Amino acid sequence: MSDQPWLTDAQQRVWRQYLNLDRRLQERIERDMQQQSGMPMAYYLILAMLSEARGRSLRMNQLAEILESSQSRTSHAVSRLEEQGWVRRERSPEDGRGQVAVLTDAGWSRVQQLAPGHAGTVKRTMFAGLDDHDLGELSRIFDKISTNLGSAEPPCG
Repeated sequence: MSDQPWLTDAQQRVWRQYLNLDRRLQERIERDMQQQSGMPMAYYLILAMLSEARGRSLRMNQLAEILESSQSRTSHAVSRLEEQGWVRRERSPEDGRGQVAVLTDAGWSRVQQLAPGHAGTVKRTMFAGLDDHDLGELSRIFDKISTNLGSAEPPCG
């Protein structure tokens, strides 16, 4: 990379393509999740992250970190999911001070119900038309960008 602070024409084109792609992907995924479930994508991510965690539970601060969200926003979302009976909070068994979000059996059922539709949306919007070579290249490029950010893997998918 040169010391020139400005983007080259090629970099500017790719940057704008990325911004447009990111916005459109997020909008489509959010819209489809709302249509399929009546819930925002952020709520589905909480259920999904809990479903993948050991014991289907995470400390609230860990959950906020994984979601890259504030603790207050995460707490509000968990409260809404508690109202539906999909999540419950418990005192941390480790220290008794912190709170743990736990996916209930009803929450597990909800994740199983919604996951195929979400996966279908991601496949249609992100991966349709890409072959194994394209996926390998995209993964390699994402790894390079993640390395530049100081993190090899994104916190959630």
